[in-house]
Amino acid sequence: MTLWHVVRCVGVDVLALWHDELDRFCAGIGSRFGRAEPRSRVSGYVRGLCAGMDRRNGWTIAEHAGQVSPDGMQRLLRRADWDVDGVRDDLRDLVVQRLGDESAVVVIDDTGFLKKGIRSAGVQRQYSGTAGRTENCQIGVFAAYVSPAGHALVDRQLYLPQSWTEDRARCRAAGVPDEVEFTTKPHMAIDMLQRLLDAAVPFGWVAADEAYGRAKFLRVWLHERRIPYVLATARNDDVPGRDDWFATVRIDELADLPARKWRRISCGAGAHGQRLYDWARLDVGPVWEDGFGHWIRARRSITDPDEIAYYVCYAPAKTTLAELARIAGRRWPVEECFQQAKNEAGLDEYQVRDWRAWYAHITLSMAAHALLVIARSLAAKGDQTSTQRN
Repeated sequence: MTLWHVVRCVGVDVLALWHDELDRFCAGIGSRFGRAEPRSRVSGYVRGLCAGMDRRNGWTIAEHAGQVSPDGMQRLLRRADWDVDGVRDDLRDLVVQRLGDESAVVVIDDTGFLKKGIRSAGVQRQYSGTAGRTENCQIGVFAAYVSPAGHALVDRQLYLPQSWTEDRARCRAAGVPDEVEFTTKPHMAIDMLQRLLDAAVPFGWVAADEAYGRAKFLRVWLHERRIPYVLATARNDDVPGRDDWFATVRIDELADLPARKWRRISCGAGAHGQRLYDWARLDVGPVWEDGFGHWIRARRSITDPDEIAYYVCYAPAKTTLAELARIAGRRWPVEECFQQAKNEAGLDEYQVRDWRAWYAHITLSMAAHALLVIARSLAAKGDQTSTQRN
């Protein structure tokens, strides 16, 4: 059952709660708009994204909002005078207000948007985890906020390959600002994490897959700020040994640890019960400072012992293996965010090509999904007083 079906099945009060949250959000972002026209269209656009239509595009969303043409909705995305990044910040603040927790995990991941043609900003043939193969697509890098109360996307950046940044005429044709330069995905992760720090967003951990975990500069950046992390990495990655910075340890040495070093631990509940794996870890890094430690860690399949995933970890020295396994398991909710946002809030249903329109649509889709998550969270807590909050 989808998230939106869950919200609808709970009852009319929850639907009212969702609409009230949307009305409050739209009222709160009013100052981000230079004119009344685009401000009045945002609510209709978000409602259209979540209306359960077979296809969501400028025409269908405009019709759902009672408009005779898609011109206004298209103008909202492409040219209207409003602060798209400011609305992103307002959305992040709302998610923190409703779902915030000091133990939250910020998960960095990317997802692909399949496209036709060559004119959409950032499009090229590149690997898409969504498709599981190389496709003609755009790639968006996202930050998800995962807390005990729920999880939602709170930041986004469009990946611009070097084939684009080396062709400024192509960039200008797609509305890409001249100051935008090539940035790797792990550097985008740092940009988004820095924005969360600047906004004093409460969180306790960072998690990401191998594409980010094997970037040593990202690990150093987190270490310098004493931000605990559990990052997947490649089996051939190496880290400083326990006794000497210059004596490196290959991650896959964990596979040779004796049986007594492995423990069977659940990293959280899944669709078919607890997700049980065998786990082991090894102390690394000759200097443990300020009560923090470094480990490499392995997760081995119970049914196929040759299937092993590897992680690099940094956390308070007293952190248990079970806690590190739990944090590793908190990375998977970002996939739920992507699936729900695409299925229920039209994250991947847009017919725009330029840079600004991508950010506008993605931001409003993130808002639509986050409001669904918040409505479900408030309903689960029985918080019917929330409709009277300012």
